[in-house]
Amino acid sequence: MTRLLLAIMMFLLLAPSARAKVEKETDAAAIPFGVIDQRLLKTAYVDGEQMRYDVFWTGGVKIGELTLEIFRMKGIKPATFRVKAVITTENGAIHGIYPVRDVHLTTVSGPDRLPSRYEVEQKEGYNYQASRLTRYNQQTGRIWYKKNADPSITYWVEAPIHNEFSAFLGSRVMPFAVGEAFLVPTFADKRRNEVQVRVLDRQTLDDTILGRVDTMQVTPILEFKGLYDKNGDTVIWYTDDACRVPVRINSKLKIGSLTLDLTGYRNASCPRYDGAVRVEEKKTVKAGEIPALPAGSRKDE
Repeated sequence: MTRLLLAIMMFLLLAPSARAKVEKETDAAAIPFGVIDQRLLKTAYVDGEQMRYDVFWTGGVKIGELTLEIFRMKGIKPATFRVKAVITTENGAIHGIYPVRDVHLTTVSGPDRLPSRYEVEQKEGYNYQASRLTRYNQQTGRIWYKKNADPSITYWVEAPIHNEFSAFLGSRVMPFAVGEAFLVPTFADKRRNEVQVRVLDRQTLDDTILGRVDTMQVTPILEFKGLYDKNGDTVIWYTDDACRVPVRINSKLKIGSLTLDLTGYRNASCPRYDGAVRVEEKKTVKAGEIPALPAGSRKDE
């Protein structure tokens, strides 16, 4: 279950789309590597930013929730941030049958927000638990991985390198131009992959918690299978402004599709959207606030 939720959100977990068959013929050498626009880091991917999503199966059946939180680690130079993702089936249709609660922590630093550490705590079903730790050396390209009490594994790749979370958030603050693409080097399938991120089009969305917003449609194109056996096109809608809020994510599967809709957003550096919540929740919270994050947010650190 969690594999489907995480697969929608993170570039590494997406299988090759129909577009990949077309792009495979493109000379990858002609596509530049993406570079973070430092100006966007003043309003997006900032300390205190929080995003909450409901995850729906085809037909509007809610199957889970995903919460992202970004916070800066004080007293560390260069600037270092932790990205926390909580994936849960709570409030979803299958929670009573197969409960899931996974916590993912990625530590990133420097102007390129490259990962140095990735921790995962998984609780799935009634019997499965797992702990995973990955360390990235951005100078040497050494990647160290350990699961539970199993022997550790070391990989060597060309640096710099992202993981799935830093790739998603980093590409969010790279320059967008309709019809153009850039590459994000990402560790997946035990190797380095150059994920192509293509900007498709502009579109106005009327039914978001931010109201009517102009967006940029962006799709990651992968030529490797990824960690999970999933097939389909994935599109991310970012607000077409300095906040670059991912308001919707849709992925077509072999059967049906999954959609992530933004249901809560907090970011003091983006006052126009700060505190946005669903209409039905506005009656129960104070102005400028979003409902409390699920257990496992920063207060539980």
